[in-house]
Amino acid sequence: MSQSVIHQPRVAWDGARAFVRAAGGPAYATFSTEVLNRLGSDLYGELANTRQRLQTSSIDSSDNDRFTKDVEASRWRVRLDELLRNRPDLVPVVQELTEKA
Repeated sequence: MSQSVIHQPRVAWDGARAFVRAAGGPAYATFSTEVLNRLGSDLYGELANTRQRLQTSSIDSSDNDRFTKDVEASRWRVRLDELLRNRPDLVPVVQELTEKA
C-alpha cells in the first residue's frame, strides 16, 4: 500500500493560479457555480471580485493586466492556504477545482 504526501502550500499555489485563470476565462460561470457549491459563498464572492478586477485592468491597460493577475494569484494563494489549514478535508476539492479550471 502506497501513501502519497500532499504538500498543502503547493495545492494552494496551483489552485490560486488556476482560480485566477478561470475567473478571467470563458468558462467562468460554470467554474464559479462549482466554487459556490463546493467551497461556499465567501469564496464565490471573492471569485466574482477577482473577475471584476481582471476585467477592469484589461480595459485600463494591458500593462496592468499582468500585474493584476499576479496580485490576484497572490491573494488566492493566501485564501486557499488559510482554507486548507483550517479545513484539510477540502484539499481534494481544491485539487479537483484546480484540474477543472
